[in-house]
Amino acid sequence: MNTKTFKPIGVFDSGYGGLTVLQEITKLLPSYDFIYLGDNARAPYGTRSFSTVYNYTLESVKKLFELGCHLVILACNTASAKALRSIQQKDLPKIAPNKRVLGVIRPSVEAIDYYTKTKNIGVLGTSGTVRSNSYYLEIKKLFPEITVYQEACPMWVPLVENNEHNNDGADYFVEKNINNLLKNNKSIDTIILGCTHYPLLINKIKKYCPDNISIISQGRIVANSLVDYLKRHHEIDTNCTKQSIIKFYTTESTKLFKKRAQLFCDKILEVNHIDLGLS
Repeated sequence: MNTKTFKPIGVFDSGYGGLTVLQEITKLLPSYDFIYLGDNARAPYGTRSFSTVYNYTLESVKKLFELGCHLVILACNTASAKALRSIQQKDLPKIAPNKRVLGVIRPSVEAIDYYTKTKNIGVLGTSGTVRSNSYYLEIKKLFPEITVYQEACPMWVPLVENNEHNNDGADYFVEKNINNLLKNNKSIDTIILGCTHYPLLINKIKKYCPDNISIISQGRIVANSLVDYLKRHHEIDTNCTKQSIIKFYTTESTKLFKKRAQLFCDKILEVNHIDLGLS
């Protein structure tokens, strides 16, 4: 199938967590076509510099454009934090003025005010996302009255990707990070899971969070936001083909991708290898 008849929505992540977002999106938009691109060979992005994440993300976005995408979702908090704004403001006007790139942070932040009553919220994320302060800045921009507390959870992604997230050893790290976050303020009543891997830890997260705390998982929020975006932007929606086709690409071993991806998504069929600038 060539790109003239195949114009999917691109979903990008450095790893596998974005598959949780793709799964929620396809539930709401089952007739649309999608490409998922995982830059697994260069993951994780969380420990990389801003410039490196930007360069890697831009390479992936360009590749998705080449594959026929007119709309790309950065289903990666690190890429959304460190690369999205530069790509939107600096690159798209020059390389693809009629195409769009969206992230996962803004939709998650827009939902916050609906949940919090105390106006004290927590963010659990990777070290890179927390260091970027993207959630803090975005929340303060939209809701200056809300106080934001953040906690980096560097062990959570490795636990998930090595299929250790359901084992007893994961409890130590989940409990430790949640306790660290809640020590900041007893009035925290809402927590954003600022990484697309974290929904796989949801049972343990709920175990160590008080029942009065709302836990916001990004997949459904991003999916709802995308549906709304397509309704408001008919010119983008008409450039999305609707044949219920999903294709998967990885920069790593296709065999490894398929094995690990099954933890996150039940729609994995054929996986293709793709080359980017592996530096």
